Amino acid sequence: MAEEAETPNTESAVIAEPNLDPSFDNLDDITIDDDEFDIPEIENAPTLESILNEPEDAYEPDSQPGSLFSEATESESTASPHRSDHSTPMRQVRQKSIQYAVHGSIIRHVMLRSISSQVMSATDRVDAGYPTAMAVSMMIAIGSSHGLILVFDPKQVLKWCLGSTAVGNQYGAVSSLGINTDCTRLISGFARGQITMWDLTSGKLLRTITDAHPPGSAVLHIQFTDDPTLAICSDSGGSVFELNMKRVMGMRTCESRCLFSGSRGEVCAVAPLLLNSSVKDHPLKDVSLLAMATLSKVFIVGLRPKLTVLFTKQLKGDPTTLPLLAWQFVIIQVTDTNRVVDPVLAFGRTHTVHFYQVLYQEESVVKVVPLQIVQLPYSLLSLQWFNSRTVITVDTSEKLRLIDVRSEEELEVIDLSDIGLVYSSSHFKSLATGGNVSKALALAGERACYQSIKTHKGQLLALGTKSLHVMTLRTWHERIDLLVKETKFKEALSLANSFYIGRAKAVIGLGGNLVQKQAVVSEKILDMLLTYVDVSMKYSPERGAIHLLEEHFQSVVPVCVDHCLILGRTDILFGTIYDKFSQDSIAKGVFLECLEPYILNDKLNSVTPIVMQDFVEHYKNREMVENVEGCIVHMDIASLDIHQVVSLCWAHGLYDAIIYIHTKGMNDYVTPLEELFSLLSAAVMSGKQLTDQQIKLGNKILVYISCCLAGRAYPLGDIPPHLVKGVKEGVWQCLTALHTKKPPEEEEVFPHLKALLHYDTREFLNVLSLAFEEEDFDVDENTYGGGVQSRQRMVDILLQIMVESVGFSPAEIGCLFTFLARQMAKHESSILVNRLLFEQVLEFLADPSNETRHSEREQALLELLNAGGLQQVDNEKLLRLAEDAKFYRVCEVLYERQRKFDKILQCYLRDPARKQSSFAYIHTVMLESCYTDMEKEAVQKEALDHLQDLVSIDSRETAQLVLKVFAHSLAEIVRKLEGQPRLQFEFLQGVFDYTDSGSALYPKEQTQPDPVIHEKYIDLMCRYSEDTVLRYLMNVDGYRLEETLQIVRRHNLSDAVAYLLEKAGDIQGAFGIMRESLQAKIKAIEETATNQQEGEEMSIALARTQAKLMVIIQLCQRNSNRLEESGREALWFPLLDLMMATQRRISNSLSEKTAAAFKDLTRHVLNSMMGHIALPAILQKIMQDPAYSSGKFGEFRELLLGMLDTYNYEKTLLKTTNNLLHQDLYTSLKNLTLAANSGLVPRQECCFLCGCSYEQIAEHESTIVFSCTHTFHTSCLHAAGCSSMIDGKQHWTCFQCFNTRRGGTNRAGRNRSGRFSFLGATQGAVGGASASQAAGGDSGAAKKVVHLDPEQESSLEMLRKRTDGPSRFAILCELSRTERGHPSGQGTVRSDSILHQEGFKLRLAPEYLDEEHQLDILTSLFQ
Repeated sequence: MAEEAETPNTESAVIAEPNLDPSFDNLDDITIDDDEFDIPEIENAPTLESILNEPEDAYEPDSQPGSLFSEATESESTASPHRSDHSTPMRQVRQKSIQYAVHGSIIRHVMLRSISSQVMSATDRVDAGYPTAMAVSMMIAIGSSHGLILVFDPKQVLKWCLGSTAVGNQYGAVSSLGINTDCTRLISGFARGQITMWDLTSGKLLRTITDAHPPGSAVLHIQFTDDPTLAICSDSGGSVFELNMKRVMGMRTCESRCLFSGSRGEVCAVAPLLLNSSVKDHPLKDVSLLAMATLSKVFIVGLRPKLTVLFTKQLKGDPTTLPLLAWQFVIIQVTDTNRVVDPVLAFGRTHTVHFYQVLYQEESVVKVVPLQIVQLPYSLLSLQWFNSRTVITVDTSEKLRLIDVRSEEELEVIDLSDIGLVYSSSHFKSLATGGNVSKALALAGERACYQSIKTHKGQLLALGTKSLHVMTLRTWHERIDLLVKETKFKEALSLANSFYIGRAKAVIGLGGNLVQKQAVVSEKILDMLLTYVDVSMKYSPERGAIHLLEEHFQSVVPVCVDHCLILGRTDILFGTIYDKFSQDSIAKGVFLECLEPYILNDKLNSVTPIVMQDFVEHYKNREMVENVEGCIVHMDIASLDIHQVVSLCWAHGLYDAIIYIHTKGMNDYVTPLEELFSLLSAAVMSGKQLTDQQIKLGNKILVYISCCLAGRAYPLGDIPPHLVKGVKEGVWQCLTALHTKKPPEEEEVFPHLKALLHYDTREFLNVLSLAFEEEDFDVDENTYGGGVQSRQRMVDILLQIMVESVGFSPAEIGCLFTFLARQMAKHESSILVNRLLFEQVLEFLADPSNETRHSEREQALLELLNAGGLQQVDNEKLLRLAEDAKFYRVCEVLYERQRKFDKILQCYLRDPARKQSSFAYIHTVMLESCYTDMEKEAVQKEALDHLQDLVSIDSRETAQLVLKVFAHSLAEIVRKLEGQPRLQFEFLQGVFDYTDSGSALYPKEQTQPDPVIHEKYIDLMCRYSEDTVLRYLMNVDGYRLEETLQIVRRHNLSDAVAYLLEKAGDIQGAFGIMRESLQAKIKAIEETATNQQEGEEMSIALARTQAKLMVIIQLCQRNSNRLEESGREALWFPLLDLMMATQRRISNSLSEKTAAAFKDLTRHVLNSMMGHIALPAILQKIMQDPAYSSGKFGEFRELLLGMLDTYNYEKTLLKTTNNLLHQDLYTSLKNLTLAANSGLVPRQECCFLCGCSYEQIAEHESTIVFSCTHTFHTSCLHAAGCSSMIDGKQHWTCFQCFNTRRGGTNRAGRNRSGRFSFLGATQGAVGGASASQAAGGDSGAAKKVVHLDPEQESSLEMLRKRTDGPSRFAILCELSRTERGHPSGQGTVRSDSILHQEGFKLRLAPEYLDEEHQLDILTSLFQ
């Protein structure tokens, strides 16, 4: 028997009923006076309605309500018990909430202070404990940790305090709460598993249920379904039970049925579908749906009429997060006209949220279909529907986020970290019953807050440890008003605009159809705009700072214009708003200037006459009339003051505006053209250079005529269809008019055509070409602006004007006949022109006696030829005329038609402007496949016949042609140029420039000429460019030494002779020549000193002497190391004698500065020779010199001190070198020892031959690891022929090393025994095989050559890789090493140097010392 509805307490019902409000919009707070629990009275407590209407600073999340508990001890703190069991995770550092400007502040967040204070007061005074769970319906129920349940009505009045602390001691904390749909029953679950039911109308305990689920587990969830007699609960064991309330024989009973057993996976969340009053007739009203979620799966089951599983879905996520469930009825658009209201289940875990729709189909079939999946960048803590369009998520950092479901856009973020959310961690761990839960559930339940965040009819309530908070969505006008209050007018207007166009999200309070909504929002926007203008005018920057004022108003005016245009209320814009801005001259100017971009973009095409007058006058005063023109052509003519605008346009040459006003305002397309023609004719006929304004005028006339003849309006749009024909006829008649309307006596015929032809013949003829393409000119009607006869008449007029009269240039006449030729080709039967005229034009253009405007006449003839206007002329005659007139481009076209490509080359060579292009043309002909071999041979022959011309153009390009394109003999070309030495030199210069650089197709080493050519080039170079001979000899090697030496001697080039002698090994000969050259330089110094010409001439002579001396010193230094001591002295001592004798001879005749400079040169010789000559020998030489033997010590003191400094430097260098050698030797030996003592590691885990593991061997088989680390089974090596018996012992060789070198060259003298390695007597062990070395050669040889086999080479290479790069001494040697066989190689780095190696790194940074080492060093320094 179903439970009967109990008769509620009459008095309680009378008190409670009038104040119930499901939406909580009218909650009031009344005075609290609960004698039973001694809760203190709060004077003048605010109502929830007053709180919701308070200013935004009424609740500041940063200010904790801790002052209420300032006198409480730590043990009395409401948070202390909760923190003691670590049920609430440590909160992160608080971050600010986020409001997006496009949406404004959507969520209204307030704290229910009355309820919060009463909960805290109950905690202190009656030991109620801290809040643990919450249920929300038409009442708010809050459970505590000591078993009490506080029930508050919508006015925040404490209506009931259910239970007692004694119950709490027995049952534990309240772990879950549920209220039925009519708010008459409250069901509660406890941490130790008990369940109680209360009557909310009387406050009586109706049931205490202890056997609904297995004992020893906490009740995690308990909720009523739509049926008031049916509830659902789940426990910490993961099981779900159905509680069926019954009343039999006056006794209240409860039948429990297990819906899901925790043995198949713990259910963490349950959510029954509740049908609210708005969808009470939904087809699902007879189907009781329940959603359940485990840690891995989501279920939807039907409880009535029978238990049925309707849907399952796998749910993956982080093991530290819980699944979340939330139901909501949503309006779903099925088609354009059909919408349904169906329940949607939102479920998610970690980062993913799924949305599924539940459909009720025919024959009672319930189907669940997916809608969308949302991926979030944060981990979920809670998921709730706010309304049918938005959901609320709370992440693990306690940030509440409002999300629009359809667009998945985040609308607002609120930080809840200051609230101190209540977590149910202890209940999920079942600490009250001994913690008998699975580890997975305990881990996931660390952040369980199912009981602390609830939603009810568009409100979200969050239960904190010390407070209760409610969040609602602001209405659309509240969101706007909040921004206005904060003086954020731009943001407020932007938000209002989104409401107006229907793009806003989370809109509340804006009802009706689209028109009604826009009407309401429009009034709001206009009010804000007027307020915004008033505020901007009142609080503008200080007067005087004009640029600040302009910037201020430039940010205000566009906002007003934008929103007025969106609303279509330009009457307000140019009325009230403009009047307000007009009160300030700067604001008025900014307003007018801000209109320009809107006009140009066609957003604003109508302005009131008063504003337009001010607009024109303002731009005129600012000298910005060109901007006015651009705006006028976009404006509605009716809004213009015609007289004002026209006067302004003619005064400033605003021709576009003039045309626009006549055509749009008066449909007159001819008058503006006639007036503009008069201006252009006067400018052209004046004979002066056209100004920019006049050129602009001419261009506009051409474009205007083209548009009119094509039926298009100028400058924008199209001509109305009914006016097109009349416009074309009027413009054509004006264009071909014989005279103007009021012609002067001296006016010539066709003034308009003549003006355009003189202005720009080519562009005007292009305009006619476009006009002739129109269909109007292909009909036989004889009308102006159309018909075949009109076209023929225009041709006749053009010929009459340009051919039968004077005043036109050849280029202009050429343009005319080119135009005629093209038109005749297109309209052959409809255009008649005397062909003799073309021949006359040809003779005129190709007149050889006329040398003026050559390029202009050639271009005209070329265009006429390409247009087909000379088809009737004989090609031979045309070619002859072109050659006589030197029209080489015309000749090229004619020759190309005849495929005479060699003649085209002649045209290139004769044309001064295109000579350089000859090489590109030759390359094209010789390399392209479209030319025949005979044609290529003709071009090659022509190029060789004109070789002198090609060389004079570019010798290097000529060399490339001869060597590679023509593949011709270089010697033959040189012989061909024998009689022209200068040309021969330039050609060879190009050859050697080309061969030195090489090319991508022909490498350098493949293009080296023979030595005879080299020597010929050197001989010519000595004649024409002797300064470059020495540098050339030093950089190339393709010449013969003796022959080249004879050449340079014949031309008396001493430096080159000395270089070649040194290269040939005659050091003394080279030294003698250079010494003579030095003597000549010294003699110049003596002559300068004798003539007493100290100054610039002496400085130049001294610098030349120094340069020559440096060259001789370098010569001596390069060759001293390869000579004996006597040979070195024969080089250095004569040089020293020369310098000392000269110094002794001219010291008295030189100035003090010059003498000191010369002494420096002598000292430099001494310092340079000390590295190669023994010090005693140098001293003896100095002491024997008369200048020093009879003098005092002070005279040669500087020489001795310099020698001693050099000695000390070399001594230090020697010591450092020895240290480097010792350290490098030690390091190398250390590395070698480590490498030799280290074990051999196989390169891979299987045999290189068979691929099997080393462990897979037979009983008498072994594995061998060679020193190259290749590893094999002995059986595999034997099968591969890599084993041999030598002297009764088994020897093995590495198959891999010898196989990879099988194709290489065999080393001479290698003994076969050197290939093998001895394994040893031990069988079955894995060991290394040492490779033996074999000596080659005859037994009687005095010297044996030792070779390495491939295995040893591989081992040596691995050993080299283990060393840490080259030694420091090797690097220093590399830096100082020169190519001894090449004197010019000093200071260069060879290509095989270690400095070029990729792995070479020079570590210059000091070694890092930690703090301990640094302290030791500092201590030693101070000691």
